[in-house]
Amino acid sequence: MVAYVVEALETVTLDIAGPDGRLAGYDLMSPFVWTEGAVTRMLVRVVPNPLGPRDPTGIIWGGDSDDGLHFTMRDDPAIVPGPNVDDAGGCEDPTVVRGEDGAYLVFYTGVDAARSQGSLLVAKGPSLDNLQEQRVMLKAPEGEGNIKEATLAQGSDGQFRLFYEYARDNASRVGMAVGPSAEGPWTVTDDPFPIREDSWDNWHLSTGPIVQVPGQDPVMFYNGATADARWRIGWISFAPDFSRVTGRGLEPILMPPPAKTRDATDIAFAASCLVDGDAIWLYYSLEDRILRRARIHRYG
Repeated sequence: MVAYVVEALETVTLDIAGPDGRLAGYDLMSPFVWTEGAVTRMLVRVVPNPLGPRDPTGIIWGGDSDDGLHFTMRDDPAIVPGPNVDDAGGCEDPTVVRGEDGAYLVFYTGVDAARSQGSLLVAKGPSLDNLQEQRVMLKAPEGEGNIKEATLAQGSDGQFRLFYEYARDNASRVGMAVGPSAEGPWTVTDDPFPIREDSWDNWHLSTGPIVQVPGQDPVMFYNGATADARWRIGWISFAPDFSRVTGRGLEPILMPPPAKTRDATDIAFAASCLVDGDAIWLYYSLEDRILRRARIHRYG
């Protein structure tokens, strides 16, 4: 029996987000973290608090760290809204992969100017401060909406899987598409897993990061919620070719701490992972405003 156990919790800090920093008072979400040599890099969604009627729903900023915990943010944002009409209202939920040519591919959610539709976009460039190409990867078909929260993984069959969140019948679901490379083209397939009627993830589902370790089934630390949007983080594993589910935790592994007020946002939301030996470092957001990381150990 496999179990994933949280063994430590730490606060992630940004050096320009303090009381005098230019991101002071902003909410922080969707921390996507990865390593390049000895440097740990991050892209994160930054949102004004309070969010005004003309404010973007997100701007994506980048930063660097020596320890994966304290990040020095860059002078300018990596991705800003517009002029593309598909992201004129905001840029959210960054996910970074490297293309076959070494270029950065940043998948992100573009929100239109009316804040009525979210689509999955990709920006491409030789560096994080030179992302030039922006195009729509997936847009919701009729009857569905708000494709977002991309997660990419390559199966043992060589094919890439693009997992994403989408909206249907007033609920979030996880969809999946298959393609020959990280840039597609993508063919949408059946949803990889459903809600569970009698559990903590009985209404909403959203993608989370996937960890692939040789000799183990790939595991996704996904996000699930009840109808009142109390989001928690759990795990689900797949066959190496992502053809079927091989395991799923009964209970969430991460929950928000007790709320200090009744109107507090009750959300823990997974965004990315690093693997360091036997430890999995899971980066996530709490209350849609602060960043944390958890050290997770796999037993079994």
